[in-house]
Amino acid sequence: MHGTPSADTELFGDAYMQDPYSVYARLRAAGPAHRATTPNGLPVWVVTDYDEVRAALTDERLSKDADRMRALAERKLASVKGPSSAPETLAANMLNSDPPDHTRLRKLVVKAFTTRRVEQLRSRIAGIADELLDGLETLGKDGEPVDLVDDFTFPLPIAVICELLGIPLAERETFREWSKALVGSGPPEAARHASMAMGGYLMQVIAAKRAQPADDLLSDLIQVSDDGDRLDRLEVVSMVMLLLVAGHETTVNLIGNGILALLRHDDQRAALRADPGLARGAVEELLRYDGPAPMATMRFTTAALEIGNVSVPAGEIVFLGLAAANRDGRRFDRPDELDITRPVGGHLGFGFGIHHCVGAPLARLEAEIAIGKFLERFPEARLAVEPDALKWRSSVIMRGLEKLPVFCAAPDNPTT
Repeated sequence: MHGTPSADTELFGDAYMQDPYSVYARLRAAGPAHRATTPNGLPVWVVTDYDEVRAALTDERLSKDADRMRALAERKLASVKGPSSAPETLAANMLNSDPPDHTRLRKLVVKAFTTRRVEQLRSRIAGIADELLDGLETLGKDGEPVDLVDDFTFPLPIAVICELLGIPLAERETFREWSKALVGSGPPEAARHASMAMGGYLMQVIAAKRAQPADDLLSDLIQVSDDGDRLDRLEVVSMVMLLLVAGHETTVNLIGNGILALLRHDDQRAALRADPGLARGAVEELLRYDGPAPMATMRFTTAALEIGNVSVPAGEIVFLGLAAANRDGRRFDRPDELDITRPVGGHLGFGFGIHHCVGAPLARLEAEIAIGKFLERFPEARLAVEPDALKWRSSVIMRGLEKLPVFCAAPDNPTT
């Protein structure tokens, strides 16, 4: 099928946000690449097959250059909606750049975001989880449902990333609102306002860290250098925004989606409780089964591409369907089944190639600890509503629940 397929009307609609996997299955059966329109009216292409998504993640003809992307998006929006502007965000970070800029930025950040620093957080993550679980036990002691998003899956990652960066936790609710605007599918003005507000706040924090460095990642990012190269002020702000937003959004949804999946699969939950040694593999399977990032962030074609049997012209914006690829039956046996004993490896939950998530080790560690401790503390936890009543957030690049109401009284105080 060389040429241009008709635009798919279900992608990114309300029904898709609630259940994207049935849409992905239909699209994979029809071909590897599809035209669609995002909720704000932007015409894009979406790639859904595993082999093509994985190859595209390393294809140099798909660029992430932020300035060129913004200009292209503005032109495309103008062609369908009249003159307008794409959301202006602080984008001088490695996620929105190509080599050699990406190579330079990632090399500097990795110097500060080390495995040693992440592993040092293990006991602290466990302590935060225990404190939050104590709160859940208190809230649920009379048999009332608790919202795991508000009371567990959000506060744990935001506390960890704020502590890692050295940012006051008192601003966590403000960060949450900014983050929702930046990754959601709301008006561009909301994203622009959130970006500028967060950037302004971080400028103040960075100025204070420059004057008085501390033992935290933000101070390291300010000081880090390689042969005399340093991150400039805008680069530091942009990088901290990336780590702050991605560092907690991804983990909030990984933990929330993961707990929901286990609550809906009693056999898998029982297997994990019986053998905690399965925890690391379970996190990998949860990333594959219903991960937090259904789409890789936007790229655009700098030259015409053949994606499978579909021709995508130059100058097109492309989303790579990580979640669709992770349910491709040509790559994974029984792709729609949750199996925590499945051989680890191959999923694209954190991307692939040079833009593979730099914070993946931290997200995995947080999920392993949070999910394991939750199941240990509340072995009889159950959903407080029917699964179809759960509402998923409206976002193209993040998949997560608005609320996760659960009965989770301790074993000696069972719900009725």
